[in-house]
Amino acid sequence: MARFSVVSLAKNAFSHHENWERQWRSPEPKPHYDVVIVGGGGHGLATAYYLAKEHGITNVAVIEKGWIGGGNTGRNTTIVRSNYLWDESALLYEHSLKLWEGLSQDLNYNVMFSQRGVMNLGHTLGDMRDLQRRAHANRLNGIDCELLDAKGVKDFCPIIKTDNIRYPILGATLQRRAGTARHDAVAWGYARGADERGVDIIQNCEVTGIRRKGGKVEAIETTRGVIRCNKVGLVAAGHSSVLAAMAGIRMPVESHPLQALVSEPVKPIMDTVVMSNTIHAYCSQSDKGELVIGAGIDAHISYAQRGGFHIVEGTLQAICEIFPIFSRMRMMRQWGGIVDVCPDASPILSKTPVEGLYVNCGWGTGGFKATPGSGHVFAHTIARDEPHELNAPFALDRFSSGQLVDEHGAAGVAH
Repeated sequence: MARFSVVSLAKNAFSHHENWERQWRSPEPKPHYDVVIVGGGGHGLATAYYLAKEHGITNVAVIEKGWIGGGNTGRNTTIVRSNYLWDESALLYEHSLKLWEGLSQDLNYNVMFSQRGVMNLGHTLGDMRDLQRRAHANRLNGIDCELLDAKGVKDFCPIIKTDNIRYPILGATLQRRAGTARHDAVAWGYARGADERGVDIIQNCEVTGIRRKGGKVEAIETTRGVIRCNKVGLVAAGHSSVLAAMAGIRMPVESHPLQALVSEPVKPIMDTVVMSNTIHAYCSQSDKGELVIGAGIDAHISYAQRGGFHIVEGTLQAICEIFPIFSRMRMMRQWGGIVDVCPDASPILSKTPVEGLYVNCGWGTGGFKATPGSGHVFAHTIARDEPHELNAPFALDRFSSGQLVDEHGAAGVAH
């Protein structure tokens, strides 16, 4: 596959960019694969890419019931950060952040990673103590994190209102290396890179069953026929528990709608990401000028890619209180994704009791930022049939051993 470069851009400009080659193939499924990845989002595609690149396993298929990047990968607010409290989470997300920093060069595809910084606001003395604790924990793990007072918040983001509001802003943590990336480009870049290394990407192919022979996975049943395989990786976000049930495994996961919205585009006015745990709202500005606004999950369990309007209403009230300058902006579109939340709000990256079956799920609201790191360590787990040191704490059996990684309030955004 031809590499992107200044020369290729100039060459294709003469043909109005109509002669670019397809970025990945659309092959028919083979009868047998060494590994089948179920889920064509960022995590699934990254897993397939690193299986081929790092472990030399190229007889791989990525099965997607819809289109590439049509699930949660294309339905999020694109925030990337690693300032988590617990060592296990912080090290995994920091591994991912380091991969983000070189991802465009690695994939030869511009994922538009912008290290514009992420601020987590503190509104009460309790918030500030929690932020200070997290800042110290980050530094002990070698992760950049600064503690700002109210003036420092205002200096870093001048349009923010810090006083005379319902929840006055007392300070914040700032991770300068954090930022945003383009969700579509991440999926397309990994798909292109995996395809280039021989991985088959099969879209519009829904999994309807998982066949077992004794205690070992044997094949998957799909709407395009039976595909035999040695190993299966389930990377299907909110539908992971449904797929695992096909193999006789009950997952400790709940699926909830998570909403977001964007405003009409305006000229650059906000060059960072601002998040608030107390009021649970966060905001940034996209490269197209839209304000990207997110909130917390809907409390009800659902597989619908939509949520209640009261969540949007509460979110906009909070955003307009912190940013009065946005009060006359118009909402352009709103959408929902399906997030999978574990009892401890941490992911599952693990082998299962069924031999040859592996699961990657439970990321809650933090899945996009973990995309490169998740794929990298999950590929290691599948290829070597043992966990990478970074995902060993996130095994499925922690829910029976009691060794939980409780990120419910510690992740900087309440789940």
